[in-house]
Amino acid sequence: MTLPSRANLTSSEDIRARVREAVAAAHDTKAENVRVRHLEPVTSFTDYFVIASGTNERQVQAIANAVEEQLLKMGVRALHVEGYSAAQWVLLDYGDFLVHSLLEERRDYYGLERLWKDAPDVTPDFAPAGSPGQPHPQHDPHPQHEPQDPEEIP
Repeated sequence: MTLPSRANLTSSEDIRARVREAVAAAHDTKAENVRVRHLEPVTSFTDYFVIASGTNERQVQAIANAVEEQLLKMGVRALHVEGYSAAQWVLLDYGDFLVHSLLEERRDYYGLERLWKDAPDVTPDFAPAGSPGQPHPQHDPHPQHEPQDPEEIP
């Protein structure tokens, strides 16, 4: 028996919409330094990591709760949740993407961004406009468009 590949189960647009909702939910709970890594080009176990920091255990849980609630509204349930009770690092596994809600010191210690540095940072593709902790378009080190003439900016 041949199992269908993960890509055949959910369309890439549906996955991107779910990641976008997870990012928005994290921002709604004032998560810090929300980043999205596209893992599909470098591994086959998942497509995206959403990484968000909380300032304390309660906020780490609140971020995880908000993501779960938002995705449940879309009819999407986490396949597995780890670390909720300890609230140092909560992992929500949605198969096509993983959400990491963790304390900043845990994030610094484990260095997910460093470990997965070959996975493109696609945060701007998913970040709500004007999100706290996101690069301002004029200060983005990798702009997607040509900079405007400063005299044309109101």
